[in-house]
Amino acid sequence: MTELLAAAWAGTGAGALVDDHALLTAMLATEVALAEAQAELGVIPEEAAKAIRAAAVPERLDVAAVADGVRETANPVVAFVAQLTAAVDESAAEYVHRGSTSQDILDTALVLLCAAAFDRVEADLLATAESLAGLVEAHRDTPMAGRTLTQHAVPVTFGLKAATWLHGVLDAVERVRRTRAALPVSLGGAAGTLAAYHEYAEAALSRESAGSALPDRVAAKLGLAPQVAPWHGIRTPIADVASALLVTTGALGKIANDVLVLSRTEIGEVTEERAPGRGASSAMPQKHNPVFATLVATAARQLPPLAVVLFQSMTAEDERSAGGWHAEWQPLRECLRTAAGAAANAARLTASLRVSPEAMAANLRLTRGAIVSERVNAVLAPVLGKGAAKRLLAAAAAEAERTGADLVDVLDVDVPPDLLDPAGYLGLSGPLADRALARFERERHR
Repeated sequence: MTELLAAAWAGTGAGALVDDHALLTAMLATEVALAEAQAELGVIPEEAAKAIRAAAVPERLDVAAVADGVRETANPVVAFVAQLTAAVDESAAEYVHRGSTSQDILDTALVLLCAAAFDRVEADLLATAESLAGLVEAHRDTPMAGRTLTQHAVPVTFGLKAATWLHGVLDAVERVRRTRAALPVSLGGAAGTLAAYHEYAEAALSRESAGSALPDRVAAKLGLAPQVAPWHGIRTPIADVASALLVTTGALGKIANDVLVLSRTEIGEVTEERAPGRGASSAMPQKHNPVFATLVATAARQLPPLAVVLFQSMTAEDERSAGGWHAEWQPLRECLRTAAGAAANAARLTASLRVSPEAMAANLRLTRGAIVSERVNAVLAPVLGKGAAKRLLAAAAAEAERTGADLVDVLDVDVPPDLLDPAGYLGLSGPLADRALARFERERHR
């Protein structure tokens, strides 16, 4: 698997979470859990389950042959089961995949990949949140220009900006945790009735119905949630995965895009950590390009159209879809490694972000006091009337911009100079940042 053009996740380890080896390992784990659960229920001999476990070694499978089988049977499970059966002792071979169907094994294996990716994403999101919390604390009261529609608006603090980033990341943590906890096993048999599982249990005189006991046992062995009912044709679990990943890359993309704006040469309020060779240009020696923010922004743009395929696949026909189910596989893999890569890169970005209060202070002075005209308007409105005060300030701001004078010097009314101090018009930036920190403390201990 090449990572040369995989900017969203190259070098993060995200690829290994969902590559062919990981998928085959998850498929083997599913077959082993199925066999062991059936052995516990008396459906197959205990020795057969042991033999299946012993044979379930990824290195014993021919990945290329399994891939070739996809074209012959429209899924990788048929060739996989044939190889696993051949690897098992002859006395146990007939018990491999007993009562199961391809979608049971592949859906459950894909859910296992989702679980592994979500565990990694949660860890990196929490690391990102911890770094952001540190920025909130350090810059709770550091004034900077708030920007709306690309223009200076009113002063804010960098602590509040970091707090909004933190809030978005914690939203993602909540969704990742909730979705991870609900990831279900998938056992339905040929058409979602569990008929073959039940029939084999009846034939073996099992005291427990395979329909009620088997799925829950397999789920427990794999660390997955039990299924309420087979979901071959109800793709809500996969749509939930897509939703959580969309929120994750959206929240991280917000951070990345803000960093990309604030690190522009003419703004310079934040920069990524400098390291030899990082951010270098092949042509321009002076360049120090933002790397991690670029990679996170890439992921945030790539994931949504992939996730759309997963949502579209919800409109499945019959008890198993021809094409809808199949359409999920590769986009799901791409979504998982793209989001995992974004989370890993965001953790690096936020851990090493450099903040320049000096640049923030200099940028606050660019409009020569006009950035706090809203405050002056609020003071003058009771005296002049709201409309008249706004017209007066609009004219004064235009003159200040045209002449290069300070706003206070071109106003036709006297106002205290300190009224135009940006540091005095930060609203509830500090208390709002504190609320984000309190939420972080609650989430980190869950």
